[in-house]
Amino acid sequence: MLLAGMEALFKKSERHRIVGQADCAEASLEIVKTTSPDVIIMDLSMPGEVFRTIAQIVATAPATRVVVFTAFCSIESALKALDAGATGFALKGSPSSELLEAIDTVMAGQMFVTRQYASQVMNGLRERARRQALDEAIKLNVREKQIIGHLMQGRTNREIAAQLQISEKTVKHYMTGLMLKLKARNRVEVVIASRLNQDRETALRP
Repeated sequence: MLLAGMEALFKKSERHRIVGQADCAEASLEIVKTTSPDVIIMDLSMPGEVFRTIAQIVATAPATRVVVFTAFCSIESALKALDAGATGFALKGSPSSELLEAIDTVMAGQMFVTRQYASQVMNGLRERARRQALDEAIKLNVREKQIIGHLMQGRTNREIAAQLQISEKTVKHYMTGLMLKLKARNRVEVVIASRLNQDRETALRP
């Protein structure tokens, strides 16, 4: 019934032409291989490994855009589809014009997300990117932060050792580790790099 309804919709459109139909995820991959469509519409409830198939389509036919057309309306499913490589996400309950808009939008090289969930999906993408960037920030332990604090005050290794009640050799050991972590060549670069890293963490945290 869904395929028949979509076929009727596209037959009315002068801008679109159907080149193939599939009743499962694996068959849709074969259609892409044989017809190289501009756009393929995938239903998340169709039989087979849909998300994996989307990723395979994107990998084997990068020129083919994938639009997900589904009754599943969770933010998680939308994000998972976009992660797999889809660039469009439309809901079955929306007007048919939205599906046509989704196709035209992805054909123009842009992302389309149904208006009902656009803001939530975009927020989800931004939050995940923020967490990823935060995870990539260089992690410093308490002792390393203490040593950097003393470096910022211009103290020598001997003075830092006295302040922290550790040996000067231990301070040198931490300095070597900090230079490796922060990709710094000397004490000044350690201070500069640590400040940049701290600014990055501060900007990313809510």
